[in-house]
Amino acid sequence: MGSRGNASHPWHDLPTGDDAPASFNAVIEIPRGSKVKYELDKVSGLIVVDRVLYSSVVYPHNYGFIPRTLCEDHDPLDVLVLMQETVVPMCFLRAKPIGVMQMLDSGEKDDKIIAVHADDPEYRGFNDISELPQHRLLEIRRFFEDYKKNENKAVKVDEFLGATEAKKVVQEAMDTYVDLYVPKKLRD
Repeated sequence: MGSRGNASHPWHDLPTGDDAPASFNAVIEIPRGSKVKYELDKVSGLIVVDRVLYSSVVYPHNYGFIPRTLCEDHDPLDVLVLMQETVVPMCFLRAKPIGVMQMLDSGEKDDKIIAVHADDPEYRGFNDISELPQHRLLEIRRFFEDYKKNENKAVKVDEFLGATEAKKVVQEAMDTYVDLYVPKKLRD
């Protein structure tokens, strides 16, 4: 048997993207319509089944994270990607932020970037969350308000903010990642 190199890690080895925060790579952990909560195992880079949702709800859109970002909850920045199709876990795609949903999960800040698939002809024309139908936002809000209720965990969904604020949140998470993981001598 020949020797094998190290496996790639989707959080640390996949670039955020040359145009970030205006557009970025998004790694999908959970496909739209799933009741299974997959999550990145930060050590191995694989996905693990965290749980099956306790409530009678499914993820309303493809859900994952933005590589090379870090948030207050010590996880990469979460992203919900609106697009026409369901995609498989651990694929990545180019996304464009159109808003951010401010959220507290068990008292801890856990904002979600709302993005569109930048290469989906139906969604790529959206540039700000204000352009989405109000019902779409109600569905997203309701999902996150309800998905942990039967676990007796408190989730508070606050405001939806637009694309400008979303890009700031992405940039802050990118900067936090660099501060923690990139040696000073290797920074631009």
